[in-house]
Amino acid sequence: MSTSRGFLSCCGATGRDRKVPAFAQGNSAAVGPPRSRPFARSFLPLVSDADIRALHRPWLNRRLLLRIAGAAARLARASGAGVLAWILAVVGFIACAVGEGDRSGGLTYYLSADPPSLDPALSTDVQSGEMVALLFDNLVQFDVDGQLGPGLATRWEADRSARVYTFHLRTGATFHDGRRIDAGVVRASMLRALAPGSRAARQWPLFPIKGAREYADGTAKDVPGISVPDDSTIVFTLGQPLNIFPKFLAMPVAAVVPTPTASAFGEAPIGSGPWRFVSWSHDDALVLARNPTYWSGPPKEDTLTVRIIPEALTQAAEYETGQLDVVEIPFGETRRWETAHPDELQRRPTIRDLYIALNTTRGPLRDVRVRRALNLAVDVGTLLRTQMAGRGLRAAGAIPPGILGYDSTRAPYAWDTAGARRLLREAGYPNGFKVQLWRNKREEFARIAQSVQQDLAVLGIQVEIVERDAPAVRATVRNGGADLYLGDWYADYPDPENFSYPLFHSSNRGPGGNYAFLADSTLDSMIVRARSTPDTLEQARLARAIDARVFDLAPWIFLWFPVDVWAEQPDVKGWHIPAVFTGQRWLQVARVR
Repeated sequence: MSTSRGFLSCCGATGRDRKVPAFAQGNSAAVGPPRSRPFARSFLPLVSDADIRALHRPWLNRRLLLRIAGAAARLARASGAGVLAWILAVVGFIACAVGEGDRSGGLTYYLSADPPSLDPALSTDVQSGEMVALLFDNLVQFDVDGQLGPGLATRWEADRSARVYTFHLRTGATFHDGRRIDAGVVRASMLRALAPGSRAARQWPLFPIKGAREYADGTAKDVPGISVPDDSTIVFTLGQPLNIFPKFLAMPVAAVVPTPTASAFGEAPIGSGPWRFVSWSHDDALVLARNPTYWSGPPKEDTLTVRIIPEALTQAAEYETGQLDVVEIPFGETRRWETAHPDELQRRPTIRDLYIALNTTRGPLRDVRVRRALNLAVDVGTLLRTQMAGRGLRAAGAIPPGILGYDSTRAPYAWDTAGARRLLREAGYPNGFKVQLWRNKREEFARIAQSVQQDLAVLGIQVEIVERDAPAVRATVRNGGADLYLGDWYADYPDPENFSYPLFHSSNRGPGGNYAFLADSTLDSMIVRARSTPDTLEQARLARAIDARVFDLAPWIFLWFPVDVWAEQPDVKGWHIPAVFTGQRWLQVARVR
C-alpha cells in the first residue's frame, strides 16, 4: 500500500505553485479512478452537485473538503482493495488542497463525535468525559498513568471500616468566574448531580453514599452521608464498606460545579479546571483557553481547540497536513503508519478487554466444558496477528496489565482443536451445535466474528453472525437473548474491582454488565470481600484469585487486551496516551518553537 508520504507528495509544492490533481480539474474526463467511471458515479453522489462545482475553483472550502474526506472514508470501508488506491488519492488531494496547517498557534485535539453536553451531571460517554476533565476539577483525579492524586482535595483518609472518608480541601481554589470553592460548594454540587429529575444518567458512582440512592429516587429530602464539619472538610459516610470509593469521586459525575447554575450550563459551562470554556460550534469545534490561575500552574499553551471529526481517514489526513497535534491510529492502518511515521508513534497497553461473552444460561453453554472447548477452538494468536496488526496482548483472564491482580504467569488458552473435540464429546456434543454471535457494526468486529465463525465450524459448531446497530445489540444481550456476544469493556476507573464486580457478580447479570449471566456463589463471595477489605495486600491476593476463578469458569472466549497507538506531531512535546479517558488534561503539552 502507498504510504501517506507517497499519496501526499503533491503537497511538496506550496501556495500558487501547488497543482490540483487531474481528477479535481475542470476536465470531467479525468474525474474518477482510471477506467472506472461507474466507481466515480458511486462516489460523487455522496456530495452535492454544488460541491462538485466547487472543485473547479481555485479555492476550496475547508468544511467541504472534510465532507468529501468523510465520503471517501465511508466508501473505502464498503469497497474492495481494487479501489483503495484511488480512495487514498482522494484523501491525499484533500490534504494538498488544505495545505500544511499553521503550527504557530495553540494546540489542536479532536473528538470523534459532538459531546451530548458539557455538564458533568449529564456526562455519559467518553467525549463528554474528556471535556469535563479539561474544564472541571474533582476532589481527586486520575493522572495520565491512571494513578489517583489530589484535585480540589489535597489529602484524604478512611476509617478502619472503609465506610467513612474524610477529604481536606485546598485553600484558594476558585471557579473560572472567581467564585470561591469550599466544602459547602462541593456538597451542593453532589446534591445537584443526585437531584431527582436532574436527567443525570450516571449517578451510580455516588450511590454508595448513605442516603444517596433514596435522594435520587425522590424518597428522601437530604443525603445524610455527606457532611461538612467546616469550610475545608467534607465527610462521606457509606452504606457499605467500599475501598474503591475515592476512585468513584474521580468520575465525571463527581466533578464540582458552582451552584446555582444557569439553565444552559451544559452549553457554556463554568468550571475550575485547567482550561476555560470559550465557545462551542456544534459538530465543528470547541475552543478552550488557558486558566491562568489554575492551582497547580496554568497549561503551557494559551488555547486548546477540540475539533469534531467523525471519520478515521479524515482524522489521519488532518494530522498529516498539520491540522491536528495528535491522532489515534486505526487498527487497519497500523502497518502504513509504522512505515510512514515511525518516529511519531506512541504505544500503550489499554486497561480494556476484548472478549466474547458466552451466555452461561443458554443450551450447551451451561456446561463449563463446552465453554472451555470454545476457548481452545479459536486461534486467537493468529487472529490477533493477522486481523489486528498484533496490537494486543493475549488475555488469560479479565484483569489487564497494569491493574492490581494481573497475573503475567497465567497462560492463555492454547489453540488446541483436538482438546476442544475431546471436551465436546465429554459434554455430549460430538457433532457440535448451533449458536448465534451478536455484534455491532464496528469494522474490526466483522473481521473478528468471521474468523471465530470459521474456527468453530471445524468442530461442527455452526455460528450465525447477527449484526445490528449498537443499541439493538445491547438490548438483546442485556435481556439474555444472545448466545455469544462480541464486545469490549473499557475501564471506568483503574481498579481490579472494575473487572470483576460489574462483569461477573451475579447481581449484575444482564444490564449491570455481566453479559455471560454468570452466577457462582464462591466467586460472588470473593468479589464482595475484595471490595470491602481495607488491606491492600489482601485486595491484591483476592483480585488474583478472582481472576483465576473467572478464567477457570470460562464465561468468555478470552481474546486480548488491546494496545493503543497514537501519533504526535514532531513539534509537540509532553502529550502521552492516557491510561483512562479522563487522565490527559493537556497541562504539560507544549509546542516547540
